[in-house]
Amino acid sequence: MTLHTMTDVYYTLDASGRAVHTVDGSRFLAEAVAVVTQTAAEEAISAVRTREHKATHHCWAYRVGVAGDTFRYNDDGEPSGTAGPPILRRMNAQDLTNALVVVTRYFGGTELGAGGLTRAYGTAAAAALERADRVERVVRTPVRVRYEYDDTAPAEQVLRHFDADVQDSEYTNVTTLTVGVRKSQVDTFAKAFRDALSGRGELSRMGQDEADVGG
Repeated sequence: MTLHTMTDVYYTLDASGRAVHTVDGSRFLAEAVAVVTQTAAEEAISAVRTREHKATHHCWAYRVGVAGDTFRYNDDGEPSGTAGPPILRRMNAQDLTNALVVVTRYFGGTELGAGGLTRAYGTAAAAALERADRVERVVRTPVRVRYEYDDTAPAEQVLRHFDADVQDSEYTNVTTLTVGVRKSQVDTFAKAFRDALSGRGELSRMGQDEADVGG
């Protein structure tokens, strides 16, 4: 499942968020955090298990990748579909990726039934997500440009027009910049740069796309 139709924007969490939801004596401790890999998600889940080792269940869901196409969830012993899926649905409702929500349950002695559990886990997850805050990230492709001093004005005009983020710079007899260009605009940026400099200068795409905190 891919969350986004745009190629260079996704939404994740700005910070961690925690919430406590109580239903008929059972306490549901929810924690929402930003993660960028499956390994990071699994480590975060393990950390919660260790910290809350006396709890009855540790249910969770996460989604990673700029397109949000890698996701997992777990009911951790609760009736199938009553914990992990409602947590994931709350994340999907906010179009989130690179995010994890763990809801830890301390059983209070009263059975809640499938409907009660689904509501409880979903409510706890939503509360933690609300406190974590949603933020837009821009996917930028690193591009290296080189140009002579006399071409500084047209080159900088192109950089400003495309909101290119300068990541590295070197100034000698020529200017060499590594800039982050929105993934969807790389080809257009390259053409504009070459046109503005009438074919002078150099431009090359570098490495893998990177996530930038702009927006």
